[in-house]
Amino acid sequence: QVQLVESGGGLVQAGGSLRLFCAGSGRTFSSYAMGWFRQAPGKEREFVSRISTRGVSTSYADSVKGRFTISRDNAKNTVYLQMNSLEPEDTAVYYCAAGTYPDLSKGRGVYWGQGTQVTVSS
Repeated sequence: QVQLVESGGGLVQAGGSLRLFCAGSGRTFSSYAMGWFRQAPGKEREFVSRISTRGVSTSYADSVKGRFTISRDNAKNTVYLQMNSLEPEDTAVYYCAAGTYPDLSKGRGVYWGQGTQVTVSS
């Protein structure tokens, strides 16, 4: 079993940057692909980015491509989401999830964190 805890969220002005962290517990962390998702008020949860088990493959939603970067450090059981050029539309609760690389792009994760709030002011 893998437990995930997100951190790094907060309030930032448009154009600013934040770095999200997702810390995982358990010896099997490195065997899972990891993903980031977000849910804005009144909207469905949406895929943001994913990374393969060794970090070789990544993909992004079109809305964040070129602004967000996902990475992972399996030695630290941590996955990161560097968010630059933030826009008010990026305001949401951000969740990390562990699962298979194909399933994460479809919103399916095996384990989920509790989320961290990101608020971008205009």
